[in-house]
Amino acid sequence: MDNIHKLETESIGKLLMQYALPAVITQVVASVYNIVDRVFLGQYVGALAIAGLAITMPVMNIIHALGSLVGVGASSRMSIVLGRKDERWAEKILGNSMLLTFFFGFLFVTCGYIFMDRILEMFGASVDTIGYAREYMQIVLPGMFFTTMTFNLTGLIRASGYPTKSMWIMAGGAILNIFLDALFIMVLGLGISGAAWATTISMFSTAVVAVLHFVRPKSFIRFKRHAWAPKLYIFRNVLLIGMSPFLMNFAASFVVALLNRQLIRYGGDLAVGAYGIVNTYASFLVMFILGLCQGMQPIAGYNYGAGHNHRLRQVFGLTMRVSVTVGALGALLAMVLPGLILRAFTSSSELIGIGVPAMRYLNVMMPLIAFTITNSQFFQSIDKPWIAITTSLSRQVLFLIPLMFVIPAVMVHFGHDGLIGVWQTCTVCDVLGAALAAVLLSTQLKVFRPGYVAPLRRPRKEAGPKDGKC
Repeated sequence: MDNIHKLETESIGKLLMQYALPAVITQVVASVYNIVDRVFLGQYVGALAIAGLAITMPVMNIIHALGSLVGVGASSRMSIVLGRKDERWAEKILGNSMLLTFFFGFLFVTCGYIFMDRILEMFGASVDTIGYAREYMQIVLPGMFFTTMTFNLTGLIRASGYPTKSMWIMAGGAILNIFLDALFIMVLGLGISGAAWATTISMFSTAVVAVLHFVRPKSFIRFKRHAWAPKLYIFRNVLLIGMSPFLMNFAASFVVALLNRQLIRYGGDLAVGAYGIVNTYASFLVMFILGLCQGMQPIAGYNYGAGHNHRLRQVFGLTMRVSVTVGALGALLAMVLPGLILRAFTSSSELIGIGVPAMRYLNVMMPLIAFTITNSQFFQSIDKPWIAITTSLSRQVLFLIPLMFVIPAVMVHFGHDGLIGVWQTCTVCDVLGAALAAVLLSTQLKVFRPGYVAPLRRPRKEAGPKDGKC
């Protein structure tokens, strides 16, 4: 309880360090799952194995989207209601979020097995790569249920005052994944199936540890019988906030499917493999920025619920400055040392040659990407889902989908390389997405003003002492 109350008394800089550092490590560690798989497959199996794994990334993004749909929504709501000092409501959010996790996990795993080949073909699998992709997905798909559970519970652990413990749970899973990758791929020679088994076992282990946290009597928020009663208003509120990261990840999967088709059209299977590597590096930077924003989330949500708007302004400003700086450093590294980064994943000179311009075009606007992400994450933290949804979807849906067909075609028409046009499309959309995010931010500055009261959706009959409004 003392950890939670510090969110309205400790200095913002100190709090952001306490919450953001474990969250950053958690996000970086989460990205290790895919990075380690790519490194081992690239070095010990081959370029087509990396391309096959890249085909599965949209499917994995959809799974992450389901984890975000429940996990981000539940943790954001929990932070806000804890700011209102309503622990019973927080317990209901915990129990109801687990019910949602069970439902979506079962639904996705079942549909994934039934339509696996159709899904992989839709996401760009060719005759040469679908075998690798299918072999990976058949093993890893059941484990994705535990992935969604882990995303949900580690977010709630952080929101309820245990940011460091949330970090160690994820870190333990990543360390186990590295060890199992080495064992299954290097020692036992299991190839891409070894990578799948390593990921599945690791995520199962982290899910078990996360569940045990909420069983311990000493935990501030824990599983209680009343919390498992389904509450439609909790389902609605959790899903409404979680809709922003869900749609962002889901749209990313759809966009990657279209992008893979464009890459095959203008560059072949190796272009897909190069994009998989470059996207891994970009995802690593994005994970770092998301970690900063996840550290901001409980601080912003709690103080928003408690009405401390001056502290809300401070945490938003500090998070924005740090995330943009991280984006700038990541962009600089990608511009100066693209070949060195690519060689960490593959020894194929042809793959590296294709990947160097992609590394530069896809990362040069990383500071603007950081600006856009921070805006979206902030607004979902303070229960403004429609602003968050619009901000997060603008780059991928509003701009990238139409332009990925227009710009490469124009390049080819004028005698230039269509593949370079695909890379340039991503750069243009980063700029347009950041511009729209800035406009939306300017319309919501009222939340920082003294006296602004946060509305909180809840049935009047269950309203607590600090929550008389629906």
